[in-house]
Amino acid sequence: MALSRNTKWLLWLGGLWIFLVLVTVVSSGLGAARISPSRILQIVSSRIPLVNIERNWHDTDEDILMKVRLPRVLIACVVGAGLALAGVVFQALLRNPLAEPYILGVSSGGSLGAVIAIILGISSIKGLSTLPFFAFLGALSTMFLVYSIARIGGRVPTHTLLLAGVIVNAFFAAIIMFLVSIVRADETHRFLLWSMGNLELVETKLTVMVMSLIILGGFALYYHAQAFNLFSLGEESAAQLGVEVERVKKMAFVLASLITGAAVSACGIIGFVGLIVPHMVRMTIGADHRILMPTSALAGASFLVAADTVARTIIAPTEIPVGVVTAICGGPFFIYLLRRKRTSFA
Repeated sequence: MALSRNTKWLLWLGGLWIFLVLVTVVSSGLGAARISPSRILQIVSSRIPLVNIERNWHDTDEDILMKVRLPRVLIACVVGAGLALAGVVFQALLRNPLAEPYILGVSSGGSLGAVIAIILGISSIKGLSTLPFFAFLGALSTMFLVYSIARIGGRVPTHTLLLAGVIVNAFFAAIIMFLVSIVRADETHRFLLWSMGNLELVETKLTVMVMSLIILGGFALYYHAQAFNLFSLGEESAAQLGVEVERVKKMAFVLASLITGAAVSACGIIGFVGLIVPHMVRMTIGADHRILMPTSALAGASFLVAADTVARTIIAPTEIPVGVVTAICGGPFFIYLLRRKRTSFA
């Protein structure tokens, strides 16, 4: 008996949740000090009120897990989900399968805004991080800049949009490198890691703020999932079917830029998550944004957790930036998409 559409969607969501939990547990246990999955579950369960578990582990294991690895896995989940979701939205709005925050230069613009705030000494006010705000301004300004550059006679050709994004991305990357070259020597390494994507030692307050922004932005975007489906028919057709095209586009651009800005404020530039994940999910599950958006977020979270695990363990004890791992995965995938004759979302 064939399963209904809603049943299939629930199975996919449940399966991706389980997969994310498994990836999280495995990642938390890997490193210089190995922690078994059973020990991880014991330590985490001991933090739950009214759960009594006999303590038979070292304090060192608990400190490593609760103060280092789980916070890092958490921010990887949040950032991966946010970047994947932003990629889905940009691809829907621009009807361009190659659109994603990194290629469009949005990530670089957000990172530039955050770097400027750090250099000017205004990265926090009264203990509250302002990085998401400045990163959001940078990301939003970049999105509108790229769109304005690519707009020709009221239309935005696909190849022009991509070219504008690549150029703006390169230009902002050069500015970031220039700023890195003039900062104090003791800060150079920090900014270099930022420019390549790094999930190490993100402050708890910043993690909470980034998580809140991405979750709120994600729910607001999901409210318009059906409108994104209609955008695939063209803006005129979507308008005839009752979509307030310009309002939805502006709102979605702002929210997607907010999510991207929040993500890069925590970890710098991490590319290709918003390209790889939505396409893989779309080819597997379908192009309906009502299921594509939540499943892409879950898959993006798992992907970035796995990529970060590779980054910190493949040549341990030396750690490589997670952005290097995602670029190695995303570069060939981008070339594959470019060479495809068909550019539809099917």
